[in-house]
Amino acid sequence: MTTYVLIPGAAADSWYWHLTAAELRARGHGVVTPDLPCDDDSAGLSEYADAVVDAVGDRTGLVVVAHSFGGFTAPLVCRRVPVELLVLVTAMIPAPGEPPGDWWANTGWERARRERDEHDGRAPDDDTALFFHDVPPGLVVEAGKRVRDQSSTPFADPWPLAAWPSVPTAFLLCRDDRYLPAEFMRRLVRERLGVVPEEMGGGHNVALSRPGELADRLEAYRRR
Repeated sequence: MTTYVLIPGAAADSWYWHLTAAELRARGHGVVTPDLPCDDDSAGLSEYADAVVDAVGDRTGLVVVAHSFGGFTAPLVCRRVPVELLVLVTAMIPAPGEPPGDWWANTGWERARRERDEHDGRAPDDDTALFFHDVPPGLVVEAGKRVRDQSSTPFADPWPLAAWPSVPTAFLLCRDDRYLPAEFMRRLVRERLGVVPEEMGGGHNVALSRPGELADRLEAYRRR
């Protein structure tokens, strides 16, 4: 049986994945949704990977799926447990030795974000419009109750791998993402992974806005 391991982004917990997890379970799969120690100032990237590995236990047939900042943790997990497939969903892509805190400047993200904000006419401090513009209102309210503190500790850690793990890797880009804009991510995926991303509609929090479609996409990757 396939087990999907769903890794959240920064300041988030397993609730972020609850709708997509239900879709995958309905399709007959096991699902693991680990909570990362994001509010623990003693925890860095290694401890984030520990939390995922501990949650996986002795399960096999693993498909690891990472969202947003989870892109820094997922490859570390792939070095520690046998993973059949890694899927990055509108996720950050690390480079060897790169601290996550340097990622935005290294990739040119700030300019891409500014241009996207100007295109959308979005106020820079409107986080709801940035992250939740296509999420149902009830879920937006619930998400606001579940925001966790995010420690700065893992952002200072140099990413420890010398190369990307030898695991089949796919990237799913969200065309309506205002936080990691599509054109910016197309370039970054090409430069850092050497692949062309597949694309779907939806904003940054696509697991909340389009859980069924996202589950369909993950299943299509798995069947290949």
